[in-house]
Amino acid sequence: MKVNLKTIAFISLLFITAGVQAQIGKYQWKESTEGGYTYKYVTNDPVQTRFYKLKNGLTVILSPNNKQPRIQAYIATKAGSKTDPKDHTGLAHYLEHMLFKGTDKFGSLDWSKEKPLLDQVDNLYEKYNHTTDVNDRAAIYKEIDRVSGEASKYAIPNEYDKLMSSMGSKGTNAFTSFEQTVYVEDIPNNVLDKYLAVQAERFRNPILRLFHTELESVYEEKNISLDNDNRKSVETVFAAMFPNNNYGKQTVLGSVEHLKNPSLKAIREYYNTYYVPNNMGIIMSGDFNPTDVIQRIDKAFSTMKAMSVPAYTFEKEQAITSPITKTVIGPTSEYLLLGFRFPGAADADAQILNLMANVLTNGSAGLIDLDLVKSQKLLGAGAFPYVLKDYSMLILQGNPGTGQSLEDVKKLLLGELDKLRKGQFSDDLLTSIVNNEKKGQIKLFENYTSTAEQLMSGFTSEIDWAKELAYTDRLSKITKEDIVRFANKYLSEVNYVAVYKQKGQDDKVDKVIKPAITPITVNRNVESAFLKQINAMPEQDIKPRWIDFAKDMSTAKLKDLDVLAVQNKNNELFSLTYYFDFGSWDNKLLSLAVGYLEFLGTKDKSSEDFSKAFYKLASDFSVSSANEESSVSVSGLNSNFTASIDLLQDLMHNCVVDEAAFKAYIERVKQSKANAKENKAAIMEGLKAYARYGTKNPFNYTYTDQELDGLKAADLVAVLHNLANAKHRVLYYGPQIVADLVKNLKPLKQNDLPYYTIEKGVKFEEKPTTENKVLFAQYAMKQAEVFWIRNSGMFDKNEIPTVAFFNGYFGGGMGSIVFQTLRESKALAYTTYAYYGQPQKEENHGMVGAYIGTQSDKFKDAVGGMNELLNELPESKVGLESIRTNLLKSLASERITGAGILSSYLAAQRRGLTEDSRKMVFEQLPKLKFSDLKAFHTNNISHKPYIYCIVGDEKDLNKGTISALGNLQKLSLNEIFGY
Repeated sequence: MKVNLKTIAFISLLFITAGVQAQIGKYQWKESTEGGYTYKYVTNDPVQTRFYKLKNGLTVILSPNNKQPRIQAYIATKAGSKTDPKDHTGLAHYLEHMLFKGTDKFGSLDWSKEKPLLDQVDNLYEKYNHTTDVNDRAAIYKEIDRVSGEASKYAIPNEYDKLMSSMGSKGTNAFTSFEQTVYVEDIPNNVLDKYLAVQAERFRNPILRLFHTELESVYEEKNISLDNDNRKSVETVFAAMFPNNNYGKQTVLGSVEHLKNPSLKAIREYYNTYYVPNNMGIIMSGDFNPTDVIQRIDKAFSTMKAMSVPAYTFEKEQAITSPITKTVIGPTSEYLLLGFRFPGAADADAQILNLMANVLTNGSAGLIDLDLVKSQKLLGAGAFPYVLKDYSMLILQGNPGTGQSLEDVKKLLLGELDKLRKGQFSDDLLTSIVNNEKKGQIKLFENYTSTAEQLMSGFTSEIDWAKELAYTDRLSKITKEDIVRFANKYLSEVNYVAVYKQKGQDDKVDKVIKPAITPITVNRNVESAFLKQINAMPEQDIKPRWIDFAKDMSTAKLKDLDVLAVQNKNNELFSLTYYFDFGSWDNKLLSLAVGYLEFLGTKDKSSEDFSKAFYKLASDFSVSSANEESSVSVSGLNSNFTASIDLLQDLMHNCVVDEAAFKAYIERVKQSKANAKENKAAIMEGLKAYARYGTKNPFNYTYTDQELDGLKAADLVAVLHNLANAKHRVLYYGPQIVADLVKNLKPLKQNDLPYYTIEKGVKFEEKPTTENKVLFAQYAMKQAEVFWIRNSGMFDKNEIPTVAFFNGYFGGGMGSIVFQTLRESKALAYTTYAYYGQPQKEENHGMVGAYIGTQSDKFKDAVGGMNELLNELPESKVGLESIRTNLLKSLASERITGAGILSSYLAAQRRGLTEDSRKMVFEQLPKLKFSDLKAFHTNNISHKPYIYCIVGDEKDLNKGTISALGNLQKLSLNEIFGY
């Protein structure tokens, strides 16, 4: 489970309100029968969802969508970390991992020989689990390792992934949260019978094979979480907020102590208790006939037997009568979290929580947006609802600016809650929120993947679909007085949890130590009879559909400007972009100027006025500057198209200097730059840029604090005005045909003067990789992260098919050589991958990239393991054909539509291509052999020099091991960031 401040806002949209009677008339539950199956549905449902309940209690939710010949499928269990046994926390999560290991029919070479060995492993783990003596435990684990190694000789690692890959599935994954464990696939619609056969078998009799290496990857995941300050902070909020509920008493990944003492028997007991049909659901959205699909699902899963599921019980939480204060220490920048407790999803008050959160934060015109972010009183701030079954929570987050303490942040956040309780916000804000929620619902139902996700979340949270559809209608009936009453009921000056995320070294982290593991047998070139049986099942071909840029995209002229357009025939959403062929490399001020625009107004309207106006129109705008291109974009509802464009053009042309905003903005930029130097991901990006381009590179092409102090606000405003008068292209996706668009759209440049021109600026070029080198950055962390970089040759369009095939086979996905070897066989990492990256522009160089994140004590083995694969490419005939089939089926069933056509055209143009490159891949794939991949590997990867970018804690790493990789260069943060 990923819990961070951005995903909390997203999660809140998935658990929106329940507990209020569905709107009478428009959205009503009805019942119907077709094909011998009775189902329920909701009138006026825009995605025509059918809700079935099979005889064994299995819930099946089907939503047809014929826009792409694919199906997003979820198999969900209403059980997660909340139902973990208290003496085996983390169990639901590592059971999720084990459900990729197969059954007695697949994943095994010889079940009769494998089973006795796995029984021994079972018993050894039980003995290990109940042994406390350190030496005795070490001896038992050594035997576990030995017997597991023998058992692995009869196992076929990742055969599940090969099964799904051969169907053309993408997005193979699973996740565990508090109240759900969900298994995810996105499949072509012509392999539904294969999918159902595999899933029915998967849940029939899962075998917990290859357990000790998979558990090691869970250890790695746990250690990653111990380096994640955001996760630690949110978990601290939950622990303080819910001392009586497993929301707070247990974490999804479990405790270190429990992870060290796993029980296979406890895992099976959990599976047998909760993985029963009356506690599970199959949710699908895509191109299918529901009447046909329900029959197939029933046939596949009818053997599952219903059983009673124990209800989760808990002691009611006591009211918080005084602030609960906690501190989290870590290397990232400081921030504050404030958490408030609310009733669960079934409570009548829960419907107001999401609306109230939008009053505080909606990204444009909420109280916090305007008072704290737009006014630059804080570096960042927001309010995020988190709605669950038993309880809900509102989390406020604030990031201090220069010179501010976390107490200052708390005072400002609590001040906004005081305004909320007093009703100091506009009545118009509620109307604007409803309009934006309606737009959001249209976007949500645009594609089959988001529809399926919404339905799945509703199932696991037990949300009434009729109430979900009526959500915006109910919001429109909530008054300002309701919000004020609600805020005064639940948000007091003292009933909160405060978590102070402070910068420093956390010396209390209990890392999971690496056990001694002997690499297991991979068995790359074998396959089970079940896999052969599945692959032999018949399926109808799907005809591929490539983009024809001449037919699928309209072109026109707006005066002398090129207009590229694709019509939206599905709904009233539009997006329009002014696209410029210059960027921050050409004018270093450009990236600063577009950031400054957020805080500017005109002589007639303040910055706050513009934010409110855009939000009232349910429109969004953005201005961005990349290295070599820039864009000004606006999106929203077609009914507000003209008003949105007028508003944007007014701001671009007439924005005026605001000296107070400029001073605060420069301080904001300085603080953001300082915070970046405390972020390990940013540090790694800096090392990678250093490796590719040298000492002076795009990453550190920026301003020092002293240079920032010398800038003038007028210079930034001039850059913005010049941008509005520069030549560009217009990219449009929306309901208007292109002829009407050019009639209705006013040009961005509104005078008869010549276009503003900008000379090409600095050009960064990739440096040849001529020798092995190590770039090391110090960071206090439990793991070490390594990224290999090698600059390679120029873009060659003839290599596109080979590169696509090679990347799938070698380093992408669970079935790849890199993943199977380094994670499955050697248990050296949770995340690892490798790839050859072709350049995005024809004049640039490609690169070889490889990554592994590993415990510091496994560093030498992990780096050595990756180097072996970079030098020698193993052959797997089964893996090769699995990837080939996956690519062919994925390409045949993929449909690039809408705004994706425009971005595909621009991408092709940058590479000098005139047609959809997927066609070339599809046509050449059947002809490619392993010898072609081997030759590509030899020419571009094998026994070549690399630059190793390493972020880690040098006190935990062996300097000799690092130095042996190449010439070691320890970079300071100033060298990496340029300031």
